Amino acid sequence: MRITYEINKAVDVQVFIELLRRSTLSERRPIDDLACIEGMLENSDLMVTAWHGQKLVGAARSVTDFHYCCYLSDLAVDEAYQKKGIGLKLQQLTREQLKERCAIILLAAPGADGYYGPIGYTKHERCWVIGRKDRLAPRQPRP
Repeated sequence: MRITYEINKAVDVQVFIELLRRSTLSERRPIDDLACIEGMLENSDLMVTAWHGQKLVGAARSVTDFHYCCYLSDLAVDEAYQKKGIGLKLQQLTREQLKERCAIILLAAPGADGYYGPIGYTKHERCWVIGRKDRLAPRQPRP
């Protein structure tokens, strides 16, 4: 099986949604909100994709400044193509696009915790997330 990789190749929104479905990432992405998915694709700074012929089988979509931090927002590999090194290659190619000091940051899917440590990631205990619908509360004055 020959897999080819592309950097910043335009991906049709429906093709991307189908990949999300085939990777199970659709469970945590707004695949029914076409405008949101289009915005995600249009406003990504870096998109590395894996192709088997004309079929999109993997994608690493990032938001980055290329120098200091890179948020790897989506790492999706078609379930039929998993455990073949495609996800690792997508991450390696992402890293190659970044300057030496640039860190890759990601939020792991619930079932993927065991994947990232063995390939070199360090778990960070000081990550904070505010939900999409949550509001920032005013800070309380110190006594």
